[in-house]
Amino acid sequence: MTDSYKLIHHKYDVVVVGAGGAGLRATMGMAAKGLSTACITKVFPTRSHTVAAQGGISAALGNMGEDDWRFHFYDTIKGSDWLGDQDAIEYMCKEAIPAIIELEHYGVPFSRTEDGKIYQRPFGGMTTHYGKGTAQRTCAAADRTGHAMLHTLYQQSLRFDARFYIEYFAIDLIMDNGECRGVIAWDLSDGSMHVFHAHAVVLATGGYGRSYFSCTSAHTCTGDGNGMVLRAGLPLQDMEFTQFHPTGIYGAGCLITEGVRGEGGQLKNSKGERFMERYAPNAKDLASRDVVSRAMTIEIREGRGVGPEKDHIFLYLDHLGPEVINERLPGIAETAKIFAGVDVAKEPIPVLPTVHYNMGGVQTNVHGEVVTIKDGNPDSVVPGLFAIGEAACVSVHGANRLGSNSLLDLVVFGRAAANRAAEVVKAGATHKTLPNSVYDKALANLDKLRHAKGSTPTADIRLSMQKAMQAHAAVFRTGESLQEGCQKVSEIYRSFDDVRVADRSMIWNSDLVETLELQNLLGCAVASIYSAENRKESRGAHAREDYPDRDDTEWLKHTLSYVDESGKVSFDYRPVHLYTLTDEVEMVPPKARVY
Repeated sequence: MTDSYKLIHHKYDVVVVGAGGAGLRATMGMAAKGLSTACITKVFPTRSHTVAAQGGISAALGNMGEDDWRFHFYDTIKGSDWLGDQDAIEYMCKEAIPAIIELEHYGVPFSRTEDGKIYQRPFGGMTTHYGKGTAQRTCAAADRTGHAMLHTLYQQSLRFDARFYIEYFAIDLIMDNGECRGVIAWDLSDGSMHVFHAHAVVLATGGYGRSYFSCTSAHTCTGDGNGMVLRAGLPLQDMEFTQFHPTGIYGAGCLITEGVRGEGGQLKNSKGERFMERYAPNAKDLASRDVVSRAMTIEIREGRGVGPEKDHIFLYLDHLGPEVINERLPGIAETAKIFAGVDVAKEPIPVLPTVHYNMGGVQTNVHGEVVTIKDGNPDSVVPGLFAIGEAACVSVHGANRLGSNSLLDLVVFGRAAANRAAEVVKAGATHKTLPNSVYDKALANLDKLRHAKGSTPTADIRLSMQKAMQAHAAVFRTGESLQEGCQKVSEIYRSFDDVRVADRSMIWNSDLVETLELQNLLGCAVASIYSAENRKESRGAHAREDYPDRDDTEWLKHTLSYVDESGKVSFDYRPVHLYTLTDEVEMVPPKARVY
């Protein structure tokens, strides 16, 4: 098979796959520490999905009132519904403060208070004094925080001479006796195939939101890193936990940031009621995302939705006034005008819960190193392989992520991976000579799909998958619906054997790119829905009507899902880390959960 494709070889100390917030922070950090660093990305770095992050990035700076990283720690554990690993959560909340100051020094243009400090806004689930007060913890650059971060990190990566391979599609990991030795990528611009030899490969490929029909994810969010990990025989963790953002624009799916509610935006039903007062009397519109999404769904189910079909909810900003809207939410006003046709200063935005974030992904430790179960050790490191950002599951988010913890996750663990790589990788070390056979499986898969002569176009299979996931793995779930969904998604997975690719070329072949992406999405989708059927409880974003209670006796554990080549899913489990890295915080046992 290697004879069919001429391979161009590159040698680097480290290779990062993906150029979003996590990938760029890792790329910059590794290059700054003197490691020869390559970053492979299928889109231009500043077009990565992090650019769409609006509301902000959390850190207990205390610029807008009293705050403490321990309060942040508590909120994140509570938000995770006790499934978050507490060592990782402690690390993230503590490191948040220097990480934000570092971003400020790199040049992120944060909004400012009158005395020049970084502006911070309240976000859902963020409290002071362990749930007693409301925290203003989310650092913001107006409503374009991800955009500001991405441009800054790209500039800094170039400053430290990182090498970018732009519009290259990573097709598979190079594994050798359980160790990751590099990655194979396809240059879309000239059709050539490239082997990137590396002592460490960092997967920063983002989530798999496009496995659903309605989502806030970019079309590039196709779980590519997850697909590569599954094909390498490694499992994915906690794939049953999919976050629905309460406020996607009705009919379009575009995100309306939680920052809108942080600035005082109000959700109302057809009776004009602020219904969140019934479901979360204290937090109201700033309850955590799973709570708000379910409340909105109940309102619609019970006939209090708005619009001709009574199938969505209104979000009001008009009472904030043009000054607040123009200064703090300009992008939202623009998005609402384009995608909903409304002037937010005069009219409400029609919104509906839509898929927003994947809590599950490649399991890692606090250093970003991929771990797996080996010889009875659930935290055994896979040599040479890292994962960070939404592609990873270090499990700081557990069963449900708090808003503004995602951008934090990117920079804290991108930074952690860079620090760890500098410890374990010796700059300029010799690369092991590998036989050509290690590339054969990846190239054979590419060749098979490139010449696929089935009867079903890629787009048809993708649409079937997206509709099945949307219908059967939604905000509320039942055993019956999930079992039917498992059957449907398995059939769709098998139908991929009959895929048709019309374009056989290697240059800018979008048909083949979308087919490779669909292969990755299908692996994620089947792992996700089978994991959801398997977990017989409700926890965080996973709400089962047939098992409405959380069950800590049976299910206080991480799900590991393996997917074989036929699409069959098998499970194993890892314990939740209910310990912290230091004794600076008192661990609260799961039974103490209070809402």
